[in-house]
Amino acid sequence: QVQCVESGGGLVEPGGSLSLSCKASGNFVTITRMGWYRQAPGSQRELVASIFSGGTRTYADSVKGRFTISKDSAKNTVYLQMNSLKPEDTAVYYCNTYATVSYMVGARDYWGQGTKVTVSS
Repeated sequence: QVQCVESGGGLVEPGGSLSLSCKASGNFVTITRMGWYRQAPGSQRELVASIFSGGTRTYADSVKGRFTISKDSAKNTVYLQMNSLKPEDTAVYYCNTYATVSYMVGARDYWGQGTKVTVSS
């Protein structure tokens, strides 16, 4: 059984910072990628940032220069440092782990429950 447990989030004023973390637990054969998606009310879920097992990072254009994704592979944990937050960053943020737990099943996505980030004065 795979679990992705997020922590962090909350309410912050524009220009402020927040940090999210997500720990993935399970009997992994390999974790290929971990990352964060977000979904604002009335919008589709979108990629915020991801980090591959080799360290390659990708970011949505809207967060480049403001958000930083990092990981601790030994702990199967991914972090998202969010700086210079804007009201448009308000959304539910979901942790994503793309991993293999069985060669019979193959690699697939696993999702956290989501944590709410609200940027408002």
